[in-house]
Amino acid sequence: MQTTAVILSEPKAIRLDVLDVTTPDQDDIVVQVSHSGISTGTEKLFWSGAMPPFPGMGYPLVPGYEAAGEVVEAGSNTNFKVGDRVFVPGANCFDGAFGLFGGASSLLVSNAERATKIDAGLGAEGALLALAATARHAMAGPHKAVPDLIVGHGVLGRLLARLTVAAGAPAPTVWETNPARHAGAVGYDVVHPDDDPRKDYMSVYDASGSDGILGQLFGRIARGGEIVLAGFYPAPISFAFPPAFMKEARFRIAAEWTRDDLTATRALVESGALSLGGLITHTSPAGAAADAYDTAFSDASCLKMILDWKGHA
Repeated sequence: MQTTAVILSEPKAIRLDVLDVTTPDQDDIVVQVSHSGISTGTEKLFWSGAMPPFPGMGYPLVPGYEAAGEVVEAGSNTNFKVGDRVFVPGANCFDGAFGLFGGASSLLVSNAERATKIDAGLGAEGALLALAATARHAMAGPHKAVPDLIVGHGVLGRLLARLTVAAGAPAPTVWETNPARHAGAVGYDVVHPDDDPRKDYMSVYDASGSDGILGQLFGRIARGGEIVLAGFYPAPISFAFPPAFMKEARFRIAAEWTRDDLTATRALVESGALSLGGLITHTSPAGAAADAYDTAFSDASCLKMILDWKGHA
């Protein structure tokens, strides 16, 4: 069995090629991918060569952890059937390439437990489920507060804001320095940090991934305020101690989503409580993957780039 996949052979060297894939067993499903997303966080770090050492990484690799498609083969031990529409967070099924992520491929062989059934009506938006679950994971659970300030109005920042509004909490303020990204807010305000005089935020979520953001935030939180690092930070994070000391600042790091987050987020989307609309700004045929990745990482107007795999096998 073979697949056409995006291969990152070294930093900034992307091509489309054919790879052998592992033979599925009774616990696996085979998915014909229709759409896969390009992450401007972790994938950009692999693309640029800036990713710090990470378990399971190496080149050549198949990037991507956001894939939606249709089940074309289902093992006897699975609860799936041919024709089911599913989300798959990548797969490690390739011969000759690392599959640390492994979602940017026309065909995936995955353990069924990693896949999630989704509404066929979601179309390309089905590929956004992992990112929405990541936002939900940052906010949901014991001893967590919803944000009253979100830093960054990219896709993750927008999802954090939408989830806050959907929860019935007071609308958060969102900081964004790029005027082109101020549009698209529904039920909350987006402002430049310089235009926000407030200095008593209790729960700040950083979705910018900027390692220098902490120093800016200490002066904006109330005493005992919490700063949640919801992005991915390639450089060491450091800060001056006195400002943090004076505010008795608290820090929390939000990791990747869990299975429960994925299930809960799917329910929110399917009920209409959480919209994934307006987040996909660019779509490219998979055959033009090299240009698509360049656009995703260099064009500030690109919130989310989706690869369309129609016509590839």
